[in-house]
Amino acid sequence: MTGPYLYEEGPEDLHTGTPRRRNGLILAIFGATLAVGVGMVVTLPLVKGSGDEQAREVVGVFTAALAADDLETAGGLLCEAERDRGEAEEVAAGYAQPGTAEIVGVQEGELDGVESREVRLRWDDGASSTETTIAVVLEDGPRVCGSTAAG
Repeated sequence: MTGPYLYEEGPEDLHTGTPRRRNGLILAIFGATLAVGVGMVVTLPLVKGSGDEQAREVVGVFTAALAADDLETAGGLLCEAERDRGEAEEVAAGYAQPGTAEIVGVQEGELDGVESREVRLRWDDGASSTETTIAVVLEDGPRVCGSTAAG
C-alpha cells in the first residue's frame, strides 16, 4: 500500500504475536454446563416428589374437587383418553361415590401398556364404605385415567 501514513514506517499488523489457545476456558464452560445438568436431574425428584407422592396429590385434589362439586377442576385433571369419552365434567362426575374419600394406598401398575400408579380409595358415608382404585398416568403431569372397584 502506498500513501501518506501517520507514521513513516507504514501500517503495522495489529496481531503480530503467536495466538494463544483458550482450551481451559472452553473446558470450564463445558464442565459447568455438565454440572448444572447433573444437578437439575438430581434435584428434580426433590422438587416434584416421587411418582407415588404425585399420584396421591392429584387424586387428593381430584376427590376434593368432586366433594366440592367443582367438576371443572376435576375434569381438568382427567387424562386425554377419559376426556375423549365425553364432556370432561360429566366423565369426572362418574368417579364420585357417596361419602368422603380417603387414600388407602398407592402401588405401581400398568394401564394400556403405560406405566401408572394405582391409588386405592375408601369412600365412607357413615353407614357403609366402598373401595375403588383410580389409575394415574403421566400425561403432561399426573392425570386421572380410569377407575375400577377395588377387589
